[in-house]
Amino acid sequence: MSNRAVLEVIALDAEDAVAAQTGGADRLELVTDIAADGLTPSRETFGRIRAAVDIPLRVMLRLTDGFTAGSPQDVENLVEAAAGLRAEGADEFVLGYLDASGNPDLVTVERILVEISGCAWTFHRAIDRAKDRDALRTRLADVPGLDTYLTAGSPTGVDAGLPTLLAEVARAGEPGYEAQILVGGGLRLDHVSVLLSAGIEGFHIGGAARPDGWTGPVSASAVREWRSVLDA
Repeated sequence: MSNRAVLEVIALDAEDAVAAQTGGADRLELVTDIAADGLTPSRETFGRIRAAVDIPLRVMLRLTDGFTAGSPQDVENLVEAAAGLRAEGADEFVLGYLDASGNPDLVTVERILVEISGCAWTFHRAIDRAKDRDALRTRLADVPGLDTYLTAGSPTGVDAGLPTLLAEVARAGEPGYEAQILVGGGLRLDHVSVLLSAGIEGFHIGGAARPDGWTGPVSASAVREWRSVLDA
């Protein structure tokens, strides 16, 4: 996989997971409640998906709509959810919280990391809502396990975020820019060539893998089309 682009697909259940793996996905992001942009799935759902496929699974740790961690009780619930999923065998995660000012909520991130110590994780699209992207990356540069940023480059999607994505991948390897860029959020097949040419090697799709919309399942053939474009 190291010499080809990573294709990550959102899965809501085992049926999605099997279709995505069949189509050539390298990794799945597991969520529930897509109307709220993806919240933490249950331990039971994780267990069913883990039994159904053998590709890596990154599990969302997010219990409230929006990009803050919520109330103190919400944070306690997040910590409990992280511990439960870890106990169930989850070993890769997706998280990311901002404070009311749009700065990274490092207190909550560090509380979660106690529960998922040693695990790889993605900082998700909260980066696209941050007050200062570069400052966020700098603050998180030495946080253990962070190996990926899921980002569209803009709150409104890849169309608007393309210049930011290209500028950030050009800084790859600098402090705060070591983590892989995983592009997602309004990503279309016609974006792929310019992103690949710039050196971006991570692609994340949700609705694009579902020809019938979010009420329908992941389509193996839709995922296969993305795989073939990425590998061309």
